[in-house]
Amino acid sequence: MSTATAHLHAALPFLIQQDWAAYTPEQHATWAELVRRCMPQLRQYACQEYLDGFEQIGLREDSIPDLAAISSKLEPRTGWNSTPVSGYLPTDAFFEMLAARRFPTTTWLRDKNSLEYTPEPDIFHDVFGHVPMHAHPVFADFLYEYGRVGGTMAGRKEDLTRMSRLFWFTVEFGVIRQQGGIKVYGSGLISSHGECSHVVHRGPEIRDFNLDEVLEHEFSISEMQPVLYAVESFEQIYEATKEAERRLG
Repeated sequence: MSTATAHLHAALPFLIQQDWAAYTPEQHATWAELVRRCMPQLRQYACQEYLDGFEQIGLREDSIPDLAAISSKLEPRTGWNSTPVSGYLPTDAFFEMLAARRFPTTTWLRDKNSLEYTPEPDIFHDVFGHVPMHAHPVFADFLYEYGRVGGTMAGRKEDLTRMSRLFWFTVEFGVIRQQGGIKVYGSGLISSHGECSHVVHRGPEIRDFNLDEVLEHEFSISEMQPVLYAVESFEQIYEATKEAERRLG
């Protein structure tokens, strides 16, 4: 067991190794096609922190990432590691990993017939969508705090549901006011050309981020998002997580 994972208990059964050499040329081509679909739009509409992180962690546009290589660049910056897992994690294992700055990362890639959408997160969603933001110190600290706070709520179903809404409207479908407009930073927007286009073409209502409203706002995973919440800075969601801890106790 590595020192990076020795302190994980609930998550331990789900940890795997990435066999990067086993990816086929066709799979690398699928990755490249996914990036080709998203990147031109993101260069214009993604937040600057995402674009900076993409370069800082050494993501490539033409090949599936080697998680160990990504982590070797990420850890010195913010302490985060992209840790391979077998799939969905139970809530306790998920929070445990985030509180250890270990981001659970799937290693499979959707096939070429599912380029626009896959019901389960894959390595494109997890790495292309999420991990560049982990290179930003404030966002990285926010995600750690989210894991720490969530981990204190074991067995409290209603509070966990509220915390899942905070995650949804920030980490997954977050937008930020930046450079005089709305920029995307949530992985569900970053990794889906369709969802990002929905924002670009002013499909959703953009509301100012309000913690009370977010914690009570139910969402659907099977439709384009009708409402999103714009933050002014990533410090705002860091502080919101601490405030959620105070409110939910």
